[in-house]
Amino acid sequence: MKILITGAAGFIGSALCSRLLQRGDAVTGLDNLSDYYDVRLKEARLARLTSQQGFSFLRQDIADTEGLRRVFADVRPQRVVHLAAQTGVRYSLVNPHAYVNANLAGFVNTLEGCRHNEVEHLVFASSSAVYGANTQLPFSVHAIADHPVSLYGATKRSNELMAHAYSHLFQLPATGLRFFTVYGPWGRPDMSLFLFTRNILDGKPIDVFNQGNHSRDFTYIDDIVEGVVRVLDRIPRPAREWDAMQPDPALGAAPFRLYNIGNHTPVPLLRFIEVLEQCLGEKAVMNFLPLQPGDVPDTHADVNDLIRDVGYSPSTPVEEGIRRFVDWYREYYGA
Repeated sequence: MKILITGAAGFIGSALCSRLLQRGDAVTGLDNLSDYYDVRLKEARLARLTSQQGFSFLRQDIADTEGLRRVFADVRPQRVVHLAAQTGVRYSLVNPHAYVNANLAGFVNTLEGCRHNEVEHLVFASSSAVYGANTQLPFSVHAIADHPVSLYGATKRSNELMAHAYSHLFQLPATGLRFFTVYGPWGRPDMSLFLFTRNILDGKPIDVFNQGNHSRDFTYIDDIVEGVVRVLDRIPRPAREWDAMQPDPALGAAPFRLYNIGNHTPVPLLRFIEVLEQCLGEKAVMNFLPLQPGDVPDTHADVNDLIRDVGYSPSTPVEEGIRRFVDWYREYYGA
């Protein structure tokens, strides 16, 4: 298939491109190479893709309405995976306009591109951040998620609602995936595993928020990618069980679905750090801090729908996933 991947130089995007190329798809990767974190890491991810047959790259900002319109008209993708976004909960407190531009304006441009170019299926990235103030665990896509506690979470919930509107109005098949704490080799430098590893090896303290009383549904990158590929191949149809008198947030009379995609096995943050210490052979000096604005204490994904519909089965324990990350980090940075 001809597949367009936005955010192709990102952590999940680059891994997904590689997986699709391996199975023989023609992949066009799109990214604006923003400087939110080290552009050299993004370029290194891209370098691993450009040597593979079937891959082409376009440097393009999704918030550029006319530029993205031309991309869709030229590429004419059959399916689209939209991963480009301004990420990070804490950064949304500092630069909210970046989230409006990328996550709202950019997503509208993507929806319009799909609408006007007969895209068979749009799969787009949402986030566990949409659950916000909800504390009923495990998080279920069938529960109301309308109380975000960060602008980032609010923009991702908005994406879900916008996609449903396009599915309803234009019969655009769309599937939203709520990602849960993705980690692994080639990961983002602003995420905890990367920050912890760098500081421990440099002999610096690590910031441990909520006094270490977090638990997270840490999900290894390969398990995420396998789930995305399976969902991409399953085009949603209007749900027969849809009841307008008792509306289900995860379904619709339109060709629309929402899924959680996580490991469905929460790990206490202090256990996560303990495993990292074992892999590094170094002890962490921990700087315990209170819960940060926009953060939630715990996450736990109910992935029963994904298991039922596409046979999703995450299989990588944190002990193995962290070891693989540390091996990559030492090799990539010569640490």
